[in-house]
Amino acid sequence: MNAHLSIWAKLAVVAMLVWSAAASLPNILTPAQRAALPTFMPQQAMTLGLDLQGGAHLVLQVNQPDILIRAYENLEDQVRELGRTQNLGYTGLAADLNGVVLTLRDTAQLSLLQAALTPADIEIISTGNAVKLVMRDVAIAVLQKRALAQTVQVLRSRVDQFGVAEPVIQQQGTARVIVELPGVRDVARAKAAIGKTAQLNFHLVSQQAATATGIVPPGMLLLQEDAGNGATRPLLVQRRASLTGQMLTSAAAAYDEFGNPSVDIAFDSRGTQLFAKLSAENVGKQFAIVLDGKVYSAPVFREAILGGRAQISGAFSNAEAQDLAAILNAGALPAKVDVVEERTIGPSLGADSIKAGLLAMAAGLAAVLIFMGLFYGLFGMVANIAMVFNLTLLVAVMTAMGFTLTLPGMAGIILTLGMSIDSNVLIFERMREEVAAGKKPLAAILAGFEGAFRTILDSNVTALVAALVMFTFGSGPIKGFAVALSIGLVISMFTSVTLTRWLILSWYKHYRPTTLPI
Repeated sequence: MNAHLSIWAKLAVVAMLVWSAAASLPNILTPAQRAALPTFMPQQAMTLGLDLQGGAHLVLQVNQPDILIRAYENLEDQVRELGRTQNLGYTGLAADLNGVVLTLRDTAQLSLLQAALTPADIEIISTGNAVKLVMRDVAIAVLQKRALAQTVQVLRSRVDQFGVAEPVIQQQGTARVIVELPGVRDVARAKAAIGKTAQLNFHLVSQQAATATGIVPPGMLLLQEDAGNGATRPLLVQRRASLTGQMLTSAAAAYDEFGNPSVDIAFDSRGTQLFAKLSAENVGKQFAIVLDGKVYSAPVFREAILGGRAQISGAFSNAEAQDLAAILNAGALPAKVDVVEERTIGPSLGADSIKAGLLAMAAGLAAVLIFMGLFYGLFGMVANIAMVFNLTLLVAVMTAMGFTLTLPGMAGIILTLGMSIDSNVLIFERMREEVAAGKKPLAAILAGFEGAFRTILDSNVTALVAALVMFTFGSGPIKGFAVALSIGLVISMFTSVTLTRWLILSWYKHYRPTTLPI
């Protein structure tokens, strides 16, 4: 091993020292102090995780029956389409959680159903004219998997719309989603916004007055319209939606003609055409804007609406209008979700966690500094300098990567500091052995670094493999620990075999000792 570092290696170490100090500085400054920093200096600080800054932890269950009923309703629509386009004759068509049932007028038309439906997905059970369509287990499993993936995607989009920093959204099992929202204070509002299915539909209001008998005619739905002051009134609408929210391109909070909060929506080109056709054909008729089965408003078409725009009005607050616009922009969930677990961590508890974590880190750091100084003397102080630089560089790298700091992450940092000192201990002990074997100071120093390098490399690679396994198979907190540990191990390799060696060789070159103070 060369007795001297090249000028380029020294410049690289100095550059890293300067950069790490600048990049880690914002983490100990207040937001006002960070804003006052010169523009050429880094101003980004690490984001604190849920356990450090407080927030909400939710576990959402995707409603499996809701997925099935939607699938069977779509299958029912497919059968209706066959009736219109291929003259399929039937009566009693209905969908429920167990399948789609109908009665064929002519059993010979069973072949028409068999040709139109995918046999790998749909099983057709017939007894005479009575027919039942049931989805096969494989098709149901595909639907559920797709719905869970879509739920995660929509939830992530919604959380982004609300501007939550560094959220955690991940699947758990086959039907659940974990959502962590650091820094969220209004948990009730977050739950309402995230958990809303947001199925937006436009239904023509029926001209029939069927509510007196309580019987809903075929092809109709009986919904409740907001009548103000908390009261509702029944509204009979066509069961089939004339237009759906899937054709929306944007939604924005606004105000209606009376100055009340509302939501303006715009359709895509296909939705604009359908909305223009719907409004032109139904001038003077009422239509209902329905969100998740609730009628928000039921205005009348005064004229054909050609611009592809509409307004949702109701008993909104400003915040509710903004939330609804964000939800509609993010898209609808494929099925209803239920909150099955909820934990709220207050900011004071998070502050206590930060205080306890920093205290533990400071106590451990102080203990190691004292031990190394007492046990290895001057060389121990060199190792302490390298450890402080190791900590500074670790914080700088994690900050630059946008790492979210959690309690497990802090544990990973503390463990990394211990392992960085462990590398120096191996080097120093090897030096002692070389000195005891009668080698000269310079030869003992070089042999110490060279002899311990393979052991340090083997131990760090082993730890990196363990960290990789934790990151691959672990959940959020374990991943945070694994990332902090991995970055710290790589940095400790650099500081122990480069910075420590440079400082010790510089000391030797300057003083030329005849014995090593170790």
